[in-house]
Amino acid sequence: MEYPYSNFYEFLFAQAQRHRRKVALFVDDEKITYGVLLEKIDRFAAFLSQKGIREGDKVALFLRNSPEFIYTVFAVSKIGAITVPVNTFLKEEELSYILKDSESTVLIASTVHAEVVNRSNAQVQCQLLVWEGASPPLDEKNVSFSEALATSAETAHVVRGLDDTAVLIYTSGTTGKPKGAMLSNKNLLSNIEFARKLIKVKPKDRVIVFLPMFHSFTFTVGVIMPLYVGGSMVIIKSLQPFSNIFKQVLTKRVTLFFGIPNVYNALAKAKLPWYFLWFNNIRAFISGASALQPKTLDAMAKKFKRAKLLEGYGLSEASPVVCVNTLKKQKAGSVGTAAYGYEIKIVDEEMNELPHGQIGDIIVKGDHVMQGYFKRPEATRETIVNDWLLTGDMGYMDEEGFLFIVDRKKDLIISKGINIYPREIEEIIDAFDGVSASAVIGMKDEKSGEIPVAYIELEAEKDSYSESGLKAHMREHLANFKIPKQIHIIDELPKNATGKVLKRVLKEHLNA
Repeated sequence: MEYPYSNFYEFLFAQAQRHRRKVALFVDDEKITYGVLLEKIDRFAAFLSQKGIREGDKVALFLRNSPEFIYTVFAVSKIGAITVPVNTFLKEEELSYILKDSESTVLIASTVHAEVVNRSNAQVQCQLLVWEGASPPLDEKNVSFSEALATSAETAHVVRGLDDTAVLIYTSGTTGKPKGAMLSNKNLLSNIEFARKLIKVKPKDRVIVFLPMFHSFTFTVGVIMPLYVGGSMVIIKSLQPFSNIFKQVLTKRVTLFFGIPNVYNALAKAKLPWYFLWFNNIRAFISGASALQPKTLDAMAKKFKRAKLLEGYGLSEASPVVCVNTLKKQKAGSVGTAAYGYEIKIVDEEMNELPHGQIGDIIVKGDHVMQGYFKRPEATRETIVNDWLLTGDMGYMDEEGFLFIVDRKKDLIISKGINIYPREIEEIIDAFDGVSASAVIGMKDEKSGEIPVAYIELEAEKDSYSESGLKAHMREHLANFKIPKQIHIIDELPKNATGKVLKRVLKEHLNA
């Protein structure tokens, strides 16, 4: 496939030359044109360059949704550095691990997250911290974003190629610590081109971004794609109040709405005013992260007669979009078809392709497949085999190439579109006094998609165990969305002959 640009900064610069006076970003009542956007990006790039940030350096983002997120991503691209978006729901231990593992030398953070940042290793690991928001702590090492944007110097564009790493997105397996998926410029530009053609995105489109920008789905199709085509983005800093999203959809004439199932579940049930349904300009709703319920698809189709709700599938290692239902054709229960050079196969354990309708492992191939895991060659070899990405998910394809996800081969839990990895939670629980062993599984939940549930086997001396103490222990070490919503104490966890916990049995018990 031919690509008109080789990196992010190139296309942003080109769009700013074409549409200098056009509004690129809407933020509350503020309008930021492409010309102003480019100027702020150039200023921040010059600031980072002056501070000694060079090609290949890692710049971590611990930012809420904001224009500063956009400035940083494109400024980092201009100087040839690598962006590391970090989940802002993480606690200090989790943030510390990612900063160290990624070898980040700079952290761009929002002051609303200052408590977590200051309790992490950021001040030791990073040579520079730049703060977005009010009243940041200032010294030689801690600088406000507004001060950084006051830089008047210029810096050259360090031209990075299609195969150079642009972004390091952290994802976890069901075993071990989070891993950094190395995404090249080609990986991401390929995914943007795929989504642009499939949804037929034009410069007149306006995308609303209320999902967290750090999420791979939002990052690619919500943050990068609108600017790639010369469109506009409506930035929502906070989900509360949710009514503000409806207001912004109407007043900013939003045409593309990216969400996750729990958002569409809420929309399907909400009593929306007649004028919203009559005057909104939405032509497509896009859903990712986890499966939509059939009743939600039906309710949305009845409520929004002029817009299509398109369900898709992806994973961070694929930049992230693998397939999406098309505007011309959608199938309930399916996540769509691959197109534009992407390939999907259903295979058995020996990597032999299976016939239509037969369930097997889902593997994918194309320019969107990551370069590998940062500093983890063995994990990379296990995940990418002969250029095919082993997704770890299971499903089948029909005769028309529509993919249906059946189950996850691994025990990944997806809650409100965010990945939760049981092993990480189990390690925290197992470390608590009185716990002999634990197993965490996902339970279906109408509001969140799934919620984590823990089964715990206690040590012989049960008096040393305290459930309130365990909950406090988990709150100290885990982000709130990872904490199990139910805790079940059982005499003995079901295990196979080799001692491996049989989570299938636990799920059967949960659903009994």
